Amino acid sequence: MSTRTRPRSGRLRPDGLPERLTGDDTLVMGVLNVTPDSFSDGGEHDSAPDAIAHGRLLAAQGASIIDVGGESTRPGAPRVEEDEELRRVLPVVSELAREGIVVSVDTMRASVAAASIEAGALIVNDVSAGRADVDMGAEAARLRTRLGTPPVFVAMHWRGHSDVMTELTEYEDVARDSAAELEDRLDALRAAGVEDRFLVADPGLGFAKTGEQNWEVLARWEHIASHGLPLLIGASRKRFVSSLGVDRDAATAAISAYSAEHGAWAVRVHDVPPNLAAVRVGDRLRRSAGR
Repeated sequence: MSTRTRPRSGRLRPDGLPERLTGDDTLVMGVLNVTPDSFSDGGEHDSAPDAIAHGRLLAAQGASIIDVGGESTRPGAPRVEEDEELRRVLPVVSELAREGIVVSVDTMRASVAAASIEAGALIVNDVSAGRADVDMGAEAARLRTRLGTPPVFVAMHWRGHSDVMTELTEYEDVARDSAAELEDRLDALRAAGVEDRFLVADPGLGFAKTGEQNWEVLARWEHIASHGLPLLIGASRKRFVSSLGVDRDAATAAISAYSAEHGAWAVRVHDVPPNLAAVRVGDRLRRSAGR
């Protein structure tokens, strides 16, 4: 892990970004999968009209960001062709952005990121942190949104594609090692020209981690926060949450409250209303504790 000193910050700096992305409250990012095979909502919004309608609903319910994805990253999922991913996401990104909704594109392809930014997206959410496409870092540094700023770039801890990630769970210390591996990717993105002020880190819950390892990563927040960057937490409906034997959306909301209390920039969720309530509780506890 890089040892250079950086200021600790849980929020994005304004620098031309919409105020809703830079305030002190933890944000809710609504999941919008335009896919037939995502693990939770695959096939529910796999046409552009259905996806656009659901994106509007998520925004109306209080989501500050709509994260549009055209490729499933559930364990075992096959990759889709680039043309198909573009066909799925671009009409949705374009229409939601036209309506003034902040859109993130969930993609591992530089070409899809570029086309989506051109269509109006403000955020690139790359679960591979640039590992899946060697051009992603340089492309993200080159791109400019319609606001004249670079896109916000979310970089997640990732070890391999969906067809192999369940085999990549060996760590000496999962919280420490996954944070160090993500820091290496963040340094690579910085070397490609991506600025810290537009970077967000994601610990990669559910990716190349066993159920118990996910809980250990969450419990050791000091490693999640070690990058000195805003944090996105994506636990929604994942297998390790479902294994508790309780309602998975209620359990997700509990993790959202915990994440907000610890200063997360945003939580990525399927069910907006309970998670919006949860992050408001977490925000209030954080402020009362003086954090």
